[in-house]
Amino acid sequence: MEVRATAKHLRFSPFKGRLIADMIRGKAVHEAVGILAFTPKKSARAMKKLLESAIANAQTREGVDVDELYVKSVCVDTGQTLKRTILRSMGRANRIFKRTSHVTIILDEI
Repeated sequence: MEVRATAKHLRFSPFKGRLIADMIRGKAVHEAVGILAFTPKKSARAMKKLLESAIANAQTREGVDVDELYVKSVCVDTGQTLKRTILRSMGRANRIFKRTSHVTIILDEI
């Protein structure tokens, strides 16, 4: 039985988030939590929290064994981009793009 958790507008770029998503895709849940706990990336902390939320969602359903769950898919999509400017010399300005991500984790039983 599939269990899903979604987080939107997370403040890391989708490219950096996909690097972490590739590390946990297809792994058992307890193994994925261990990988995320010891990965020194900003996106790993947010994905660990989201994975724990998906595990909590699974625990509320009847007939789902948490020990048999694995990470079926992790989808990191592009969210809204915050556009900022920074002043430069000679009256110029440059754009800064603060990218956000939408992350969906789907767990399933083996």
